[in-house]
Amino acid sequence: MSLSTALSIAQSALMNTARQTSVVSRNVADASNPDYTRRIAVVTSTAPGARSVDIQRVANDLLFRQNLSALSAYSGQNALYSGLDQLDVSVNGVDNASSPSTAIGNLQQALQLYATSPSNQNLGSSVIDAAKQVVRSLNEGSRAIQDFRTQTDGQIATAVDDLNSLLSQFQDANQAVISGTRSGTDVSDALDQRDALLKKISDYVPVSTFTRGDNDMVITTGDGTTLFETIPRTVSFAPSSGYSAGTVGNALYIDNVPISAGTSGNTSASGKLAGLLQLRDGVASTMQSQLDETARGLITAFAETAPSMPNAAGLFTWSGAPAVPAAGTLVNGLAGTISVNAAMDPSVGGNPALLRDGGANGAAYIVNTGGASYSSLLVAYGDRLDQPMTFDPAAGISATSSVADYAANSIGWLQSVRQQASTAADAKQALASRSAEALSNATGVNVDQEMSLLLDLEHTYQASARMMKTVDDMLAALLSAVG
Repeated sequence: MSLSTALSIAQSALMNTARQTSVVSRNVADASNPDYTRRIAVVTSTAPGARSVDIQRVANDLLFRQNLSALSAYSGQNALYSGLDQLDVSVNGVDNASSPSTAIGNLQQALQLYATSPSNQNLGSSVIDAAKQVVRSLNEGSRAIQDFRTQTDGQIATAVDDLNSLLSQFQDANQAVISGTRSGTDVSDALDQRDALLKKISDYVPVSTFTRGDNDMVITTGDGTTLFETIPRTVSFAPSSGYSAGTVGNALYIDNVPISAGTSGNTSASGKLAGLLQLRDGVASTMQSQLDETARGLITAFAETAPSMPNAAGLFTWSGAPAVPAAGTLVNGLAGTISVNAAMDPSVGGNPALLRDGGANGAAYIVNTGGASYSSLLVAYGDRLDQPMTFDPAAGISATSSVADYAANSIGWLQSVRQQASTAADAKQALASRSAEALSNATGVNVDQEMSLLLDLEHTYQASARMMKTVDDMLAALLSAVG
């Protein structure tokens, strides 16, 4: 081996070691970055005695896809669970203190007390006050649900804007990968950026990917709808300015294909958007129907009856009064419009004694012929609250029960869905965490390992430096001898 060849080899070794050291240093610097993938500097032979360094990016496509799927599942589940918590407090209050069920229970107690002393008009006024509380809980609950739907609609619109922005950023990152691949330059940073964007996109919708030539990536949703291919597909949604009971929200489209909402407490929703759709058009709408059916049951239970006369709205009335809503048929928005009959409300000049005697709808409905101690009608109203009646099965709970039980079952239904959602959220969060940990173990940076490698590189550098020193000494000796 000539001295010039030895010198060239030593110089090449020093340059390669410097590049390897740079890669290791970069790994250590980005060890805490969850979107960074470890690089490996691989030394390859290019000619006899010559070496070069190639930068390779550690990747595990299987674990990465599993992580994306777990992230989508948890995002949809978490959106549902968070919304259920908010709905529960908005409609029923803390510990159900402001729920219709609690208010109906208070009404039953006031009614029983009045029945024991029907001549005491202060007790009659207390029943009216309790009825007002029932109405307030239904009115405010209905309003809270529709406000929640409007708020959720706005969250969907914001999420759609964010998703479209992420897809635009993905296009730039994907083009950088393609360009770098074609030119033969290192695209590790661009690939990291693209993968980080994929994680963010999977928070909104489930994604599936495949890679074509030049590292060009195509994204589809879980059901096969194209989300990105060369250019982003349009995610479109028209938000509503407000909601009322029975209103169906606008659909959300990806490339003109509608996204389906999730179902059940352990939701099928994958991605935040499907979870929000389930809240807006599934859970919230079902809760509204249950409130509407509770209101209809109350109007029916307190309806005035008379021989040869149609039943007429009594203590509780509505926009269709004096008629009573049809049995077993949902009336959209009834919970928001139910009110206490003004004929019985002393605050507006009404007479609470009409509840005891009948006659809010005219003389034909007067029942009391026994004077101030008459309590039969009051007892009958109390019994009706506990008597089975038919409810619309579309509201999602028992089609036959008493009004009091129906209101309690409504709370039970929500709590059951919340419990399922909570359990599923914990499980899906754990899966997302474990899949992220497995991916990090396979592709992330182990600082201890990098520091050990750095020590090896230091030894390599020292050996190359000694080789150069030896060649330098030999050249100096040769020149001295020639001189």
